Amino acid sequence: MAAPLKDELDIVIPTIRNLDFLEMWRPFFQPYHLIIVQDGDPSKTIKVPEGFDYELYNRNDINRILGPRASCISFKDSACRCFGYMVSKKKYIYTIDDDCFVAKDPSGKDIDALARHIKNLLCPSTPLFFNTLYDPFADGADFVRGYPFSLREGVPTAVSHGLWLNIPDYDAPTQLVKPRERNSRYVDAVMTIPKGTLFPMCGMNLAFDRDLIGPAMYFGLMGDGQPIGRYDDMWAGWCINVICDHLGLGVKTGLPYIWHSKASNPFVNLKKEYKGIFWQEDTIPFFQAVTLPRDCDTVQKCYVALSQQVRDKLGKVDPYFTKLADAMVTWIEAWDTLNPREAAANGTAKGK
Repeated sequence: MAAPLKDELDIVIPTIRNLDFLEMWRPFFQPYHLIIVQDGDPSKTIKVPEGFDYELYNRNDINRILGPRASCISFKDSACRCFGYMVSKKKYIYTIDDDCFVAKDPSGKDIDALARHIKNLLCPSTPLFFNTLYDPFADGADFVRGYPFSLREGVPTAVSHGLWLNIPDYDAPTQLVKPRERNSRYVDAVMTIPKGTLFPMCGMNLAFDRDLIGPAMYFGLMGDGQPIGRYDDMWAGWCINVICDHLGLGVKTGLPYIWHSKASNPFVNLKKEYKGIFWQEDTIPFFQAVTLPRDCDTVQKCYVALSQQVRDKLGKVDPYFTKLADAMVTWIEAWDTLNPREAAANGTAKGK
Protein backbone atom coordinates (compact mmCIF):
# COMPACT_ATOMS: atom_id res chain seq x y z
CA MET A 1 0.00 0.00 0.00
CA ALA A 2 1.32 3.45 -0.92
CA ALA A 3 2.42 5.65 1.97
CA PRO A 4 -0.22 8.31 2.71
CA LEU A 5 0.67 11.86 1.61
CA LYS A 6 4.08 10.62 0.45
CA ASP A 7 4.61 13.63 -1.81
CA GLU A 8 2.94 16.14 0.49
CA LEU A 9 4.79 15.68 3.78
CA ASP A 10 8.30 16.35 5.08
CA ILE A 11 9.77 14.91 8.28
CA VAL A 12 11.89 17.48 10.17
CA ILE A 13 14.51 16.23 12.65
CA PRO A 14 16.82 18.45 14.74
CA THR A 15 20.00 16.67 15.84
CA ILE A 16 23.58 16.86 17.06
CA ARG A 17 24.34 13.16 16.55
CA ASN A 18 24.29 10.31 14.02
CA LEU A 19 20.74 9.31 13.18
CA ASP A 20 20.91 5.60 13.95
CA PHE A 21 17.43 5.85 15.46
CA LEU A 22 16.03 6.04 11.92
CA GLU A 23 16.64 2.29 11.47
CA MET A 24 13.79 1.60 13.86
CA TRP A 25 11.56 4.03 11.96
CA ARG A 26 12.56 2.77 8.49
CA PRO A 27 9.28 0.88 7.78
CA PHE A 28 7.34 4.08 8.43
CA PHE A 29 9.66 6.93 7.39
CA GLN A 30 11.59 5.62 4.39
CA PRO A 31 8.98 6.65 1.77
CA TYR A 32 9.13 10.27 2.95
CA HIS A 33 11.55 13.14 2.46
CA LEU A 34 13.55 14.13 5.56
CA ILE A 35 14.81 17.61 6.44
CA ILE A 36 17.61 17.29 9.01
CA VAL A 37 18.63 20.44 10.90
CA GLN A 38 22.06 19.91 12.42
CA ASP A 39 22.63 21.89 15.59
CA GLY A 40 25.97 22.65 17.20
CA ASP A 41 29.33 22.33 15.46
CA PRO A 42 28.77 22.60 11.68
CA SER A 43 32.11 20.90 10.94
CA LYS A 44 30.85 17.66 12.48
CA THR A 45 29.59 15.05 10.01
CA ILE A 46 26.18 13.61 10.81
CA LYS A 47 25.70 10.07 9.51
CA VAL A 48 22.30 9.12 8.11
CA PRO A 49 21.45 5.46 7.42
CA GLU A 50 21.44 4.49 3.75
CA GLY A 51 18.21 4.49 1.79
CA PHE A 52 16.65 7.66 3.19
CA ASP A 53 15.85 10.65 0.98
CA TYR A 54 17.03 13.70 2.91
CA GLU A 55 18.53 17.16 2.87
CA LEU A 56 20.70 18.36 5.75
CA TYR A 57 21.29 21.92 6.91
CA ASN A 58 23.89 23.03 9.44
CA ARG A 59 24.52 26.47 10.93
CA ASN A 60 26.66 27.54 8.00
CA ASP A 61 23.80 26.70 5.62
CA ILE A 62 21.30 28.63 7.75
CA ASN A 63 23.58 31.68 7.77
CA ARG A 64 24.13 31.41 4.01
CA ILE A 65 20.44 31.05 3.17
CA LEU A 66 19.02 33.65 5.58
CA GLY A 67 21.90 36.11 5.86
CA PRO A 68 21.32 38.63 8.67
CA ARG A 69 17.88 37.12 9.33
CA ALA A 70 19.56 33.93 10.52
CA SER A 71 19.63 35.63 13.93
CA CYS A 72 16.03 34.48 14.46
CA ILE A 73 17.04 30.79 14.35
CA SER A 74 18.19 29.44 17.71
CA PHE A 75 21.62 27.83 18.09
CA LYS A 76 22.52 24.97 20.46
CA ASP A 77 18.84 24.27 21.06
CA SER A 78 16.31 22.01 19.37
CA ALA A 79 14.35 25.16 18.50
CA CYS A 80 16.57 25.22 15.39
CA ARG A 81 14.10 22.67 13.93
CA CYS A 82 11.81 25.48 12.80
CA PHE A 83 14.30 26.32 10.05
CA GLY A 84 13.21 23.02 8.49
CA TYR A 85 9.60 24.19 8.52
CA MET A 86 10.64 27.31 6.67
CA VAL A 87 12.59 25.62 3.85
CA SER A 88 10.05 22.83 3.31
CA LYS A 89 7.82 23.11 0.28
CA LYS A 90 5.32 20.48 1.41
CA LYS A 91 1.82 20.94 2.78
CA TYR A 92 2.40 18.89 5.93
CA ILE A 93 5.23 18.62 8.47
CA TYR A 94 5.98 15.91 11.02
CA THR A 95 8.76 16.65 13.50
CA ILE A 96 10.32 14.15 15.88
CA ASP A 97 13.32 14.12 18.24
CA ASP A 98 16.18 11.69 17.74
CA ASP A 99 15.61 10.04 21.14
CA CYS A 100 12.07 9.03 20.22
CA PHE A 101 11.60 5.39 19.24
CA VAL A 102 8.71 3.32 17.92
CA ALA A 103 6.22 2.57 20.70
CA LYS A 104 3.94 -0.43 20.97
CA ASP A 105 0.20 -0.36 21.56
CA PRO A 106 -1.35 -2.51 24.32
CA SER A 107 -1.60 -5.47 21.91
CA GLY A 108 2.17 -5.34 21.30
CA LYS A 109 1.90 -3.96 17.77
CA ASP A 110 4.31 -1.26 16.59
CA ILE A 111 2.59 2.13 16.41
CA ASP A 112 2.85 3.95 13.08
CA ALA A 113 2.89 7.41 14.63
CA LEU A 114 3.08 9.21 11.31
CA ALA A 115 0.00 7.48 9.89
CA ARG A 116 -1.97 8.41 13.00
CA HIS A 117 -0.91 12.06 12.78
CA ILE A 118 -2.00 12.13 9.14
CA LYS A 119 -5.39 10.70 10.13
CA ASN A 120 -5.73 13.40 12.79
CA LEU A 121 -4.85 16.19 10.37
CA LEU A 122 -7.23 14.99 7.66
CA CYS A 123 -10.23 14.83 10.03
CA PRO A 124 -11.97 17.98 11.32
CA SER A 125 -11.51 19.36 14.84
CA THR A 126 -14.30 20.40 17.20
CA PRO A 127 -12.99 23.32 19.32
CA LEU A 128 -16.33 25.07 19.79
CA PHE A 129 -18.17 22.39 21.77
CA PHE A 130 -16.64 19.51 23.72
CA ASN A 131 -17.67 15.98 22.76
CA THR A 132 -17.62 13.64 25.77
CA LEU A 133 -16.73 10.69 23.51
CA TYR A 134 -13.65 12.71 22.51
CA ASP A 135 -13.01 12.56 18.75
CA PRO A 136 -16.41 12.05 17.11
CA PHE A 137 -14.70 11.09 13.85
CA ALA A 138 -12.89 8.10 15.41
CA ASP A 139 -13.97 4.55 14.62
CA GLY A 140 -16.80 3.50 16.93
CA ALA A 141 -17.54 7.05 18.12
CA ASP A 142 -19.88 9.87 17.12
CA PHE A 143 -21.34 13.10 18.41
CA VAL A 144 -23.19 12.51 21.66
CA ARG A 145 -26.77 13.52 22.41
CA GLY A 146 -26.98 17.27 22.91
CA TYR A 147 -24.17 18.14 20.55
CA PRO A 148 -25.45 20.96 18.26
CA PHE A 149 -25.96 19.81 14.69
CA SER A 150 -24.84 23.22 13.45
CA LEU A 151 -21.35 22.55 14.86
CA ARG A 152 -20.90 18.95 13.73
CA GLU A 153 -19.07 19.87 10.55
CA GLY A 154 -16.14 20.96 12.69
CA VAL A 155 -13.21 23.10 11.54
CA PRO A 156 -9.98 22.29 9.65
CA THR A 157 -7.29 20.68 11.81
CA ALA A 158 -4.03 22.64 11.82
CA VAL A 159 -2.04 20.72 14.47
CA SER A 160 -1.79 17.13 15.70
CA HIS A 161 0.03 16.87 19.03
CA GLY A 162 1.19 13.37 19.97
CA LEU A 163 2.26 11.97 23.34
CA TRP A 164 4.99 9.75 24.80
CA LEU A 165 5.39 6.51 26.67
CA ASN A 166 8.29 5.88 29.08
CA ILE A 167 9.98 9.27 29.83
CA PRO A 168 7.26 11.90 30.33
CA ASP A 169 7.77 15.49 29.23
CA TYR A 170 8.21 16.98 32.70
CA ASP A 171 9.78 20.25 33.77
CA ALA A 172 12.96 20.21 35.86
CA PRO A 173 11.34 20.59 39.33
CA THR A 174 9.01 17.66 38.60
CA GLN A 175 11.92 15.61 37.24
CA LEU A 176 13.84 16.26 40.46
CA VAL A 177 11.06 15.11 42.79
CA LYS A 178 9.99 12.17 40.58
CA PRO A 179 13.25 10.93 39.03
CA ARG A 180 12.02 7.38 38.47
CA GLU A 181 8.55 8.13 37.20
CA ARG A 182 7.70 6.62 33.83
CA ASN A 183 4.53 6.90 31.78
CA SER A 184 3.03 3.50 31.03
CA ARG A 185 -0.54 4.73 30.56
CA TYR A 186 -1.74 4.24 27.00
CA VAL A 187 -4.95 6.24 26.56
CA ASP A 188 -6.70 5.37 23.31
CA ALA A 189 -8.09 8.84 22.65
CA VAL A 190 -7.74 11.95 20.52
CA MET A 191 -9.43 15.17 21.54
CA THR A 192 -9.64 18.73 20.31
CA ILE A 193 -8.23 21.50 22.50
CA PRO A 194 -11.31 23.64 23.31
CA LYS A 195 -11.31 27.19 21.97
CA GLY A 196 -9.85 29.61 24.50
CA THR A 197 -7.85 26.92 26.28
CA LEU A 198 -4.04 27.00 26.32
CA PHE A 199 -1.96 23.82 26.41
CA PRO A 200 1.77 23.03 26.77
CA MET A 201 2.78 21.91 23.29
CA CYS A 202 5.69 19.47 23.04
CA GLY A 203 7.70 19.46 19.81
CA MET A 204 9.11 15.92 19.99
CA ASN A 205 6.11 14.18 18.35
CA LEU A 206 4.20 16.84 16.45
CA ALA A 207 2.54 17.23 13.05
CA PHE A 208 0.90 20.23 11.43
CA ASP A 209 -0.60 21.57 8.25
CA ARG A 210 2.08 23.94 7.02
CA ASP A 211 -0.33 25.71 4.66
CA LEU A 212 -2.76 26.45 7.48
CA ILE A 213 -0.44 27.39 10.37
CA GLY A 214 3.22 27.10 9.25
CA PRO A 215 4.29 30.75 9.68
CA ALA A 216 3.20 30.65 13.34
CA MET A 217 5.32 27.57 14.12
CA TYR A 218 8.27 29.66 15.26
CA PHE A 219 10.09 28.11 18.21
CA GLY A 220 11.45 31.41 19.48
CA LEU A 221 14.89 32.49 20.66
CA MET A 222 16.38 29.79 22.87
CA GLY A 223 19.74 28.26 23.70
CA ASP A 224 23.08 29.91 22.98
CA GLY A 225 23.18 33.56 24.04
CA GLN A 226 19.62 33.53 25.39
CA PRO A 227 18.46 33.59 29.03
CA ILE A 228 16.01 30.73 28.60
CA GLY A 229 15.64 27.27 27.07
CA ARG A 230 13.11 24.43 26.88
CA TYR A 231 10.24 26.85 26.27
CA ASP A 232 10.61 26.84 22.48
CA ASP A 233 7.78 24.44 21.61
CA MET A 234 5.52 25.80 24.35
CA TRP A 235 5.97 29.38 23.10
CA ALA A 236 5.02 28.21 19.61
CA GLY A 237 2.06 26.35 21.07
CA TRP A 238 0.67 29.39 22.87
CA CYS A 239 1.04 31.46 19.71
CA ILE A 240 -0.72 28.88 17.54
CA ASN A 241 -3.43 28.54 20.23
CA VAL A 242 -4.32 32.20 19.87
CA ILE A 243 -4.04 32.26 16.08
CA CYS A 244 -5.99 29.03 15.51
CA ASP A 245 -8.79 30.39 17.72
CA HIS A 246 -8.80 33.64 15.75
CA LEU A 247 -8.78 31.98 12.32
CA GLY A 248 -11.21 29.17 13.16
CA LEU A 249 -8.74 26.28 13.08
CA GLY A 250 -8.38 23.26 15.35
CA VAL A 251 -5.66 21.57 17.43
CA LYS A 252 -5.83 17.89 18.39
CA THR A 253 -3.93 16.10 21.14
CA GLY A 254 -3.64 12.46 22.23
CA LEU A 255 -2.70 9.61 19.90
CA PRO A 256 -0.17 8.75 18.57
CA TYR A 257 2.38 7.70 21.18
CA ILE A 258 6.11 7.39 20.65
CA TRP A 259 8.62 5.79 23.07
CA HIS A 260 10.69 8.59 24.63
CA SER A 261 13.94 6.79 25.43
CA LYS A 262 16.15 9.23 27.28
CA ALA A 263 15.63 11.53 30.28
CA SER A 264 17.52 14.81 30.04
CA ASN A 265 19.55 16.06 33.01
CA PRO A 266 17.17 17.83 35.45
CA PHE A 267 19.91 20.11 36.81
CA VAL A 268 20.84 21.29 33.31
CA ASN A 269 17.14 21.68 32.56
CA LEU A 270 16.60 23.78 35.68
CA LYS A 271 19.28 26.24 34.56
CA LYS A 272 17.50 26.54 31.21
CA GLU A 273 14.00 26.76 32.63
CA TYR A 274 14.19 28.78 35.83
CA LYS A 275 13.46 32.19 34.27
CA GLY A 276 10.66 30.69 32.22
CA ILE A 277 9.06 29.28 35.36
CA PHE A 278 8.83 32.82 36.76
CA TRP A 279 7.94 34.45 33.43
CA GLN A 280 5.09 31.99 32.86
CA GLU A 281 3.13 33.80 35.57
CA ASP A 282 3.01 36.77 33.19
CA THR A 283 3.07 35.04 29.80
CA ILE A 284 0.11 32.73 30.46
CA PRO A 285 -2.26 35.57 31.51
CA PHE A 286 -1.01 37.49 28.47
CA PHE A 287 -1.97 34.69 26.07
CA GLN A 288 -5.26 34.11 27.89
CA ALA A 289 -6.24 37.75 27.41
CA VAL A 290 -4.73 38.59 24.02
CA THR A 291 -7.02 39.32 21.08
CA LEU A 292 -6.11 39.93 17.45
CA PRO A 293 -7.56 42.63 15.17
CA ARG A 294 -10.36 41.56 12.85
CA ASP A 295 -8.40 42.50 9.75
CA CYS A 296 -5.78 39.87 10.61
CA ASP A 297 -7.00 37.29 8.11
CA THR A 298 -3.74 35.40 7.45
CA VAL A 299 -1.32 33.63 9.75
CA GLN A 300 1.42 36.13 8.89
CA LYS A 301 -0.74 39.14 9.75
CA CYS A 302 -1.83 37.47 12.99
CA TYR A 303 1.74 36.69 13.94
CA VAL A 304 3.05 40.19 13.32
CA ALA A 305 0.14 41.65 15.30
CA LEU A 306 0.88 39.21 18.12
CA SER A 307 4.55 40.22 18.10
CA GLN A 308 3.55 43.85 18.61
CA GLN A 309 1.55 42.90 21.70
CA VAL A 310 4.43 40.77 22.99
CA ARG A 311 6.68 43.82 22.67
CA ASP A 312 4.20 46.22 24.30
CA LYS A 313 3.08 44.02 27.21
CA LEU A 314 5.69 41.36 27.88
CA GLY A 315 8.58 43.71 27.10
CA LYS A 316 7.81 45.27 30.50
CA VAL A 317 8.47 41.91 32.17
CA ASP A 318 11.98 41.53 30.77
CA PRO A 319 13.99 42.96 27.84
CA TYR A 320 14.21 39.42 26.47
CA PHE A 321 10.62 39.71 25.25
CA THR A 322 11.42 42.84 23.24
CA LYS A 323 14.22 40.89 21.56
CA LEU A 324 11.85 37.96 21.03
CA ALA A 325 9.20 40.23 19.48
CA ASP A 326 11.79 41.56 17.03
CA ALA A 327 12.79 37.98 16.18
CA MET A 328 9.13 37.07 15.54
CA VAL A 329 8.97 39.79 12.88
CA THR A 330 12.33 38.72 11.44
CA TRP A 331 11.02 35.13 11.27
CA ILE A 332 8.01 36.22 9.19
CA GLU A 333 10.24 38.27 6.89
CA ALA A 334 12.53 35.25 6.42
CA TRP A 335 9.56 32.93 5.86
CA ASP A 336 8.10 35.24 3.20
CA THR A 337 11.50 35.60 1.50
CA LEU A 338 11.84 31.82 1.14
CA ASN A 339 8.16 31.37 0.28
CA PRO A 340 7.37 34.30 -2.04
CA ARG A 341 4.36 32.69 -3.73
CA GLU A 342 2.73 32.06 -0.36
CA ALA A 343 3.58 35.59 0.80
CA ALA A 344 2.01 37.09 -2.32
CA ALA A 345 -1.15 35.05 -1.80
CA ASN A 346 -1.37 36.27 1.79
CA GLY A 347 -0.70 39.88 0.93
CA THR A 348 2.42 40.07 3.10
CA ALA A 349 5.10 40.25 0.39
CA LYS A 350 7.41 43.25 0.65
CA GLY A 351 10.35 44.47 -1.31
CA LYS A 352 13.36 42.62 0.05
